[in-house]
Amino acid sequence: MKHRGAYAAILLSTLLLPGAAMAEYSAGDEIKVLQGFKAGGGSDALAQLTQPFLRESLGVDFVNEYLPGATGAIAWTRLAKQTEADGTTISITNTPMLMTNYIMNDTITYSVDELTPIANVVTDPGIIVVPAESPYETVEDFLAAAEENPGTITVGNSGVGGDDFFSTILIEQASGISFQKVPFQGDGPSATAAMGGQIDASFNNLGNVYGHIQSGSLRPLAVFARERLSMLPDVPTLSEKGIEVVAGSSRGYSAPAGIPEEARQQLIDAFEALKTNEEFKKVAEERAMNLDIQTGDDYRQMIEDMEGQFEEIWASVKDEING
Repeated sequence: MKHRGAYAAILLSTLLLPGAAMAEYSAGDEIKVLQGFKAGGGSDALAQLTQPFLRESLGVDFVNEYLPGATGAIAWTRLAKQTEADGTTISITNTPMLMTNYIMNDTITYSVDELTPIANVVTDPGIIVVPAESPYETVEDFLAAAEENPGTITVGNSGVGGDDFFSTILIEQASGISFQKVPFQGDGPSATAAMGGQIDASFNNLGNVYGHIQSGSLRPLAVFARERLSMLPDVPTLSEKGIEVVAGSSRGYSAPAGIPEEARQQLIDAFEALKTNEEFKKVAEERAMNLDIQTGDDYRQMIEDMEGQFEEIWASVKDEING
């Protein structure tokens, strides 16, 4: 693997597998992956799941560069504005944050038109988790406390504009309850704060907190899914409690606009192959990663549809939040 030198104040991690194939990817033998959140969150979980399999099929090394801040906008601005479109740099793209960043903030100037969507991989349902020692044993306990103490129950999220932030708004709108929203730089820090009792609850994503739930360090109260989940059969949906909110985070990969068509197609083919890779599907299930692989034009359409949806949601609340 080529030596890239040190990046000041940037953490790099490389996913390596022994016995790698000869380089087959036309753009080179290494792919840098920009991540817009701190290590340990949902994006990193996706990288740890996906990139070893991609490395094997493409014959390349993956180098993860973490650029947390602004709910992913630092990484995605670099991808869109400052990255050569040669196929050697891609980014994990998290929706809806990818679009809500510029929907909410006029100073963020990138757009999805400046990207080449490659593939969505997972759609991770939202979940409410509380510390193991929390007095809230059930979601009813939690909602009752929030109703009795408007705007005081602290709820962590992955950052203003993230899916957890919008999930909180949707739940507030559907229930008439208000929370004190506490933003963090990613899902991981929000979960850590909940485990430490620094916040009352974290509105997070299942894939990021499933291990903590299994270990008993976090207690799940409700999922933002249409139906109960097989890995958490005793955890109710919000819909069961009369709050019609289905929400979560989708995570995939995009490149800068205009990458060589051969490289684009090779990447798409590698993700398509994951659909029938039984080992990959088994590992994904073990890590509570809800697979939702959509590639190429289908992923672009998914992004454009979400963009319209969240433009409407933001229009309904922006005056209140900005006020």
